[in-house]
Amino acid sequence: MPSDGWGQPVDWVLQGEAAPPLARSTLDRAAHRRTDPQWLAAAWSGARVLVLDVEAGGRALVRTDTPVPELVLVAADDLPSTLAADAVFLGVEPDGVPVFCVHTALTVRPDTRSAHLRGVGHLLNDRDAGLFTTALALTNWHLRHLYHPVTGAPTRTDEAGWSRVDGSGERVWPRTDPAMIVLVHDGVDGLDGRCLLGNNAAWPSPKGQRRFSCLAGYVEPGESAEATVLREVREEVGVPVREITYAGSQAWPFPGSLMLGFLATADPEHPVRPDPAEIAQARWFTRQEIGAALAGREVDAGGDRLLLPPPSSIALFLIHRWFDGHC
Repeated sequence: MPSDGWGQPVDWVLQGEAAPPLARSTLDRAAHRRTDPQWLAAAWSGARVLVLDVEAGGRALVRTDTPVPELVLVAADDLPSTLAADAVFLGVEPDGVPVFCVHTALTVRPDTRSAHLRGVGHLLNDRDAGLFTTALALTNWHLRHLYHPVTGAPTRTDEAGWSRVDGSGERVWPRTDPAMIVLVHDGVDGLDGRCLLGNNAAWPSPKGQRRFSCLAGYVEPGESAEATVLREVREEVGVPVREITYAGSQAWPFPGSLMLGFLATADPEHPVRPDPAEIAQARWFTRQEIGAALAGREVDAGGDRLLLPPPSSIALFLIHRWFDGHC
């Protein structure tokens, strides 16, 4: 169970439902340790370390000799000492062992393979999902903040990887971009109930297949998440929505978003007018069609086979919430 950084567990499971796949963690982030260099130096010697390969897009090693993938963490003493200077402190495990992340090339061992969070995030246990998501989010932030956004001066890692500072002491902290994602549905129970999904114009479409997902967009300055739901759905497909309800959130560190998940209702008789700059196609699907697609059966999507969002996404989590009647 996650904690608040001071050893106290925090029960954040939403409304008794399962959390989105990348919203799970068991780590005590122990934020008060990030500015304690003596503690950090001592903690490194006995720490577990997650190795991320930045050149390979932030991949990590997972075990292949287990029923489901498990992250491979290595002992700090087994790594080159030069990696300690830029190691990112992730937190403390329930057993009291500190965990760090370093960036270097992966060495694939027997019974392991390299994997990306997109591909295995939903398969990992709560502990590994939290570690991988946090490490990748911080890694991507560091890669994009090598210079201070105000002074333009080069920055270096500080506070155990939780800030960057330039030569004059000007500091920047990790940023997360809030975005909303919404499953629009007609509010009808049973197999005839429908949801509205869109195919993004920027997505590649394998021959004979087309991916449809929930509608999404970034929260603009001065805007609430709920206002973003109203605006984005109207802009992308021309449909007004109502009865907006919050369903959960998860990090999406590709490179650094926080996806705020919602459900909302709309009138399926209202004309759907996709914005061609963003949405190639948009259409209503019945609960029966979505159920067939979830079961791996072929569903027609305008001449192509319907593909649903990947399992690690909050989009599929929202689709499951609607399909199972948790609206």
